[in-house]
Amino acid sequence: MTIDRLNPLDPIQPKKTSGVSRSDKKPGSDSVNLSTESIAKAELFKALELAKAAPDVRMDRVAEVKAKLEDPNYIDDLVLGVTADRILDQLL
Repeated sequence: MTIDRLNPLDPIQPKKTSGVSRSDKKPGSDSVNLSTESIAKAELFKALELAKAAPDVRMDRVAEVKAKLEDPNYIDDLVLGVTADRILDQLL
């Protein structure tokens, strides 16, 4: 059995557009609306790029800690206790 076309037009052919249509807006009045989700993703992307660009070691903090450790009065029982507590908190 064969099925012949009823008319010479192919029903699956894409429709041709008549060209680009212009809106009736005044020149220079273009606007863009961004969703809150896109703004949040852009801020997250920017934060990630800043984090990637930041150095892994903050030399100012390293120098500060070295200066504190070289001071013999800095390390006392209070500092040792707080440090030990922080280490245990991270391990448990």
